[in-house]
This record gives sequence, C-alpha cells and structure tokens, in this order.
Amino acid sequence: MPVPDQRLESYAKLAVQVGLNLQPGQTLGINALIEHAPLVRAITREAYAAGARYVDVLYSDQHVRRAHIEQADEDQLGFSPPWLVRRLKEFSEIGGALCAITGNPEPELFADLDGERVGKARMREVAEASLELTDGLCNWTIVAYPNEGWATTVLGEPDVERLWEAVGQAVRLDQPDPVAAWREHIERLQQRAHSLNERRFDHLRYRGPGTDLTIGLHPDSDWLAALDESNGIKHVANMPTEEVFTTPDWRRTEGTVRSTLPLQIQGNIVRDLEVRFEGGRAVEVKATSGEEVMRTHIATDDGAARLGEVALVDGHSAVGNTGLVFYDTLFDENAASHIALGASIVQALPWAHELSPDERVERGVNHSSIHTDFMIGSNELEVDGVTADGEAVPILRNGDWQL
Repeated sequence: MPVPDQRLESYAKLAVQVGLNLQPGQTLGINALIEHAPLVRAITREAYAAGARYVDVLYSDQHVRRAHIEQADEDQLGFSPPWLVRRLKEFSEIGGALCAITGNPEPELFADLDGERVGKARMREVAEASLELTDGLCNWTIVAYPNEGWATTVLGEPDVERLWEAVGQAVRLDQPDPVAAWREHIERLQQRAHSLNERRFDHLRYRGPGTDLTIGLHPDSDWLAALDESNGIKHVANMPTEEVFTTPDWRRTEGTVRSTLPLQIQGNIVRDLEVRFEGGRAVEVKATSGEEVMRTHIATDDGAARLGEVALVDGHSAVGNTGLVFYDTLFDENAASHIALGASIVQALPWAHELSPDERVERGVNHSSIHTDFMIGSNELEVDGVTADGEAVPILRNGDWQL
C-alpha cells in the first residue's frame, strides 16, 4: 500500500476515477462528517484535476445532531431543511455527481438517548431526495475515512494505521495498480451476476442458525454487480463492493432471519437482530441492543417493513479476508450476504422506472424512504436458488460459491 503521505491521494484518485468516474464539467457534491476533512480535501483536489466544474462540500457534526434529538420539540424531530432537499434535487437537474464518506468516529453516540426519539429524528424528505438522486439520476460513490474513533470501535484501540491497512486491503489500495485491480474485480462480479441471470430462479431459500427464510424473485428481475450506470456514466457506487444483488418480490418473503454482524444505524449499534416476516412484511423485531431504534425505523413508512434488496456475498471477499467486523455497513455488507429493508433497486427491473411508486408496489417492487441493509451471511448459512419447477440449486455452501 502507498506510504502514508501518498495514501490519501491514491485513495482519492480511486474514488474519483473508478467510484465516481467523474466527467469534465460536472459539479461534485461531497457529504461527510467534520472528522473526514482530510479525505474530503484530497478528493476535492483530485476532482478538480479531473475537470470538475465545482466541488460543494456539506459537513455534518454528530454532536450537533445529538443536541437536536435531546432538545427539539417532539413534532420537530424529523424536520428536513428544505434547502438540503433542494441541493439534492438540483444535483440531478445539472447532471452532478455525489460522493458520501463514511467511517463513523462515534457509532454509539446516541445509544444512551431515548430510542423512539432517535428513530423519529430522521430527515425523511432529505432521505427520499437522496434515494431518488442515487437511483439512476447521478453518478455516485461511497468511500470511508479511517479515524481514531472508528479504529477504537473496530480494533479496541485507536490504531489508525492498522485500520488503514484493513481498509486498503478491502478497496485494493494494496495492489500494484489499484485501478487495474478494480477493473478485473468488476469483471469477476459481473460474470457471477450473469450466471444467476441465466438460471432465472423463482425464489431463494436460506437455512442457518436462527434463519429459515424464503424470498421470492421477479421473473424479469436482473442480478447486478459492481457497475451502475447513470446518465450514461458507468460508476462504482460502493467501494468496497463484493456483492451480486437484485430486487426481490416483497410480497413473497416468509420466515425468520437472524443477523450475523452488528448494524450501525442512527448513532446506535443494533446487535443480534432477529426479524420475522409474514406476507412480505416484518411483523416481529428483536435485538439485544438498539431494538427500539430498529422498531421505530421500520415504522417510518409503509414500505420500511418490506424488503427492497437481496444480495449474495461468498466467504472469501477482500473485506471478509481482513477478519474484522467494521461496524460500518459499507464494509460489513461486503463481508456477508445481506438483505435490505425499504427502497428497492429500481435498476434491476427494466420496466420499473416507467411506473409510479404505487404501481411498483402493486407489482411487488417496494418503495420507501429508507434502505437499510443488514447482514445475514456466514459460513453456516446455506443458500439455494429454487426454480419455478421446484428444483433447488445450491448457491452458497460453507461460504463457497457453488454456481
């Protein structure tokens, strides 16, 4: 991996050239916490070198957010500043690009607050505008910035250098030519998606400790991997990415599933999450921590308790090979198979963009203001693809890809 002085520049180049595939003349928006400033600056420099028209940075401070949760009136907890909504909508109108930075320095900052208030303190209109923007209206990517607080959560000590090594391995910064390594990796993932598309499974069946789940698929839903395309620009939305994913038929989700990795959400860590589905809806939620936040979260709107994504990851990903739990969905979802409550992956269905949200829901394509992934994969999880004729075909066994 590059020496520390070159590390940020190499990472920023990867984010701009591969993640965003930023085009000359585009305006770039960056969303980050104040602790992420060094990477923001590096990405900004690289963006201008790539011909960006302008780079607009929006910093957030979790302690300011905590004060809002503690002291705001009940009816103002979910306030969405209209200027933040307009910012996202205007990125779409001008053909802009968006980069989000993760790596939470204090992932449990809100854990001692009232869980119901935390769950309600969510900018729904901002979230909806963000999901709409990233649903094919702009090229975007998410990257992470190692910092002392995140390192302490992951490693038990503020060893930022060790966390950088793990992040570098996960995003292939440790390769002689990271950009070339990403091109090869993208091709491998797309071949895996192609093998699933050839099978046209009717549904997936999951069996493992605490998990007995069936998820129906659409007959014309495509499995996707690595590359997205927005306004004719191909980009990599998640860095790292190790998954193949599609939109399920939310109406055909039945059974119980147990998470295998913690979920960091809204200043809380949800541990040992268990969800029971009936008729396509999550009807029971349990967790040893963060349960109230999670229950409030999936009551956000009518689609928040239904599935919008199913993703498969084998046991040999670059993220999983680090041996770490990152307490960050961007990384942990690429170490284990996962499912997502909330908004669907509209790009997976060729006709979905032509329908209104209500029409999509009627055809089994979920709509929501949330999209919350949680990890359910392990070497003990067995995943089968089942054909319309009832033939069960192994997809994952002992963490190994079978197709």
